[in-house]
Amino acid sequence: MAQVTVTIDGKAYRMACEEGQEGHLIDLATQFDRYVSHLKSQFGEIGDLRLTVMSGIMVMDELSEVNRRMAAMEAELSSFRAGRDGALEDAQRREEMLTTALGELTERLNGITRKLTARPAATRQDS
Repeated sequence: MAQVTVTIDGKAYRMACEEGQEGHLIDLATQFDRYVSHLKSQFGEIGDLRLTVMSGIMVMDELSEVNRRMAAMEAELSSFRAGRDGALEDAQRREEMLTTALGELTERLNGITRKLTARPAATRQDS
Protein backbone atom coordinates (compact mmCIF):
# COMPACT_ATOMS: atom_id res chain seq x y z
CA MET A 1 0.00 0.00 0.00
CA ALA A 2 1.21 3.46 -0.88
CA GLN A 3 0.81 6.39 1.48
CA VAL A 4 0.34 10.06 0.69
CA THR A 5 -0.25 13.18 2.69
CA VAL A 6 -3.13 15.38 1.57
CA THR A 7 -4.03 18.81 2.84
CA ILE A 8 -7.61 19.87 3.49
CA ASP A 9 -8.39 23.21 5.06
CA GLY A 10 -4.73 23.68 5.93
CA LYS A 11 -4.52 20.40 7.84
CA ALA A 12 -2.38 17.46 6.70
CA TYR A 13 -3.87 13.98 6.59
CA ARG A 14 -1.82 10.86 5.94
CA MET A 15 -3.75 8.35 3.82
CA ALA A 16 -3.15 4.95 2.30
CA CYS A 17 -4.05 4.01 -1.25
CA GLU A 18 -3.22 1.40 -3.85
CA GLU A 19 0.14 1.68 -5.59
CA GLY A 20 -0.10 4.03 -8.55
CA GLN A 21 -3.17 5.84 -7.19
CA GLU A 22 -1.26 8.48 -5.23
CA GLY A 23 -1.77 11.25 -7.78
CA HIS A 24 -5.45 10.48 -8.11
CA LEU A 25 -5.95 10.62 -4.33
CA ILE A 26 -4.08 13.93 -4.14
CA ASP A 27 -6.28 15.35 -6.95
CA LEU A 28 -9.45 14.23 -5.16
CA ALA A 29 -8.29 15.79 -1.89
CA THR A 30 -7.42 19.02 -3.71
CA GLN A 31 -10.89 19.17 -5.26
CA PHE A 32 -12.53 18.50 -1.89
CA ASP A 33 -10.36 21.20 -0.30
CA ARG A 34 -11.81 23.66 -2.83
CA TYR A 35 -15.30 22.89 -1.53
CA VAL A 36 -14.19 23.39 2.06
CA SER A 37 -12.41 26.64 1.17
CA HIS A 38 -15.45 27.91 -0.73
CA LEU A 39 -17.76 27.25 2.20
CA LYS A 40 -15.29 28.69 4.67
CA SER A 41 -15.09 31.89 2.62
CA GLN A 42 -18.90 32.13 2.62
CA PHE A 43 -19.62 31.21 6.23
CA GLY A 44 -16.36 31.81 8.08
CA GLU A 45 -15.20 29.60 10.93
CA ILE A 46 -18.20 27.39 11.59
CA GLY A 47 -16.28 24.31 12.72
CA ASP A 48 -14.33 21.64 10.90
CA LEU A 49 -17.02 19.01 11.19
CA ARG A 50 -19.75 21.29 9.86
CA LEU A 51 -17.53 22.42 6.94
CA THR A 52 -16.72 18.82 6.12
CA VAL A 53 -20.37 17.74 6.24
CA MET A 54 -21.50 20.69 4.13
CA SER A 55 -18.72 20.04 1.59
CA GLY A 56 -19.67 16.37 1.45
CA ILE A 57 -23.28 17.30 0.79
CA MET A 58 -22.21 19.65 -2.01
CA VAL A 59 -20.17 16.86 -3.58
CA MET A 60 -23.12 14.46 -3.30
CA ASP A 61 -25.40 17.07 -4.88
CA GLU A 62 -23.08 17.33 -7.87
CA LEU A 63 -22.80 13.54 -8.05
CA SER A 64 -26.59 13.29 -8.01
CA GLU A 65 -26.81 15.74 -10.93
CA VAL A 66 -24.16 13.81 -12.87
CA ASN A 67 -26.06 10.55 -12.24
CA ARG A 68 -29.32 12.15 -13.39
CA ARG A 69 -27.68 13.38 -16.60
CA MET A 70 -26.04 10.02 -17.21
CA ALA A 71 -29.38 8.23 -16.78
CA ALA A 72 -30.96 10.62 -19.30
CA MET A 73 -28.12 10.01 -21.76
CA GLU A 74 -28.41 6.24 -21.30
CA ALA A 75 -32.15 6.44 -22.00
CA GLU A 76 -31.48 8.52 -25.11
CA LEU A 77 -28.83 6.03 -26.24
CA SER A 78 -31.27 3.15 -25.75
CA SER A 79 -33.80 5.01 -27.85
CA PHE A 80 -31.23 5.56 -30.60
CA ARG A 81 -30.26 1.88 -30.49
CA ALA A 82 -33.90 0.80 -30.72
CA GLY A 83 -34.39 3.11 -33.69
CA ARG A 84 -31.25 1.77 -35.33
CA ASP A 85 -32.34 -1.83 -34.74
CA GLY A 86 -35.77 -1.08 -36.21
CA ALA A 87 -34.19 0.56 -39.25
CA LEU A 88 -31.89 -2.46 -39.74
CA GLU A 89 -34.85 -4.83 -39.56
CA ASP A 90 -36.75 -2.72 -42.10
CA ALA A 91 -33.73 -2.68 -44.40
CA GLN A 92 -33.42 -6.48 -44.12
CA ARG A 93 -37.11 -6.92 -44.94
CA ARG A 94 -36.80 -4.63 -47.96
CA GLU A 95 -33.69 -6.49 -49.11
CA GLU A 96 -35.50 -9.83 -48.81
CA MET A 97 -38.49 -8.45 -50.75
CA LEU A 98 -36.17 -7.09 -53.44
CA THR A 99 -34.33 -10.42 -53.65
CA THR A 100 -37.64 -12.26 -53.99
CA ALA A 101 -38.88 -9.80 -56.65
CA LEU A 102 -35.62 -10.12 -58.60
CA GLY A 103 -35.86 -13.92 -58.41
CA GLU A 104 -39.42 -13.83 -59.75
CA LEU A 105 -38.41 -11.42 -62.52
CA THR A 106 -35.48 -13.66 -63.44
CA GLU A 107 -37.83 -16.66 -63.67
CA ARG A 108 -40.23 -14.71 -65.89
CA LEU A 109 -37.41 -13.56 -68.17
CA ASN A 110 -36.06 -17.12 -68.34
CA GLY A 111 -39.56 -18.34 -69.22
CA ILE A 112 -39.89 -15.75 -71.98
CA THR A 113 -36.43 -16.68 -73.26
CA ARG A 114 -37.35 -20.39 -73.29
CA LYS A 115 -40.55 -19.65 -75.22
CA LEU A 116 -38.68 -17.54 -77.76
CA THR A 117 -35.98 -20.12 -78.29
CA ALA A 118 -38.55 -22.94 -78.51
CA ARG A 119 -40.39 -21.32 -81.48
CA PRO A 120 -39.83 -23.06 -84.79
CA ALA A 121 -37.11 -21.55 -86.95
CA ALA A 122 -39.58 -20.61 -89.68
CA THR A 123 -41.71 -18.62 -87.27
CA ARG A 124 -38.66 -16.79 -86.04
CA GLN A 125 -37.69 -15.73 -89.58
CA ASP A 126 -41.17 -14.23 -90.16
CA SER A 127 -40.78 -11.94 -87.19
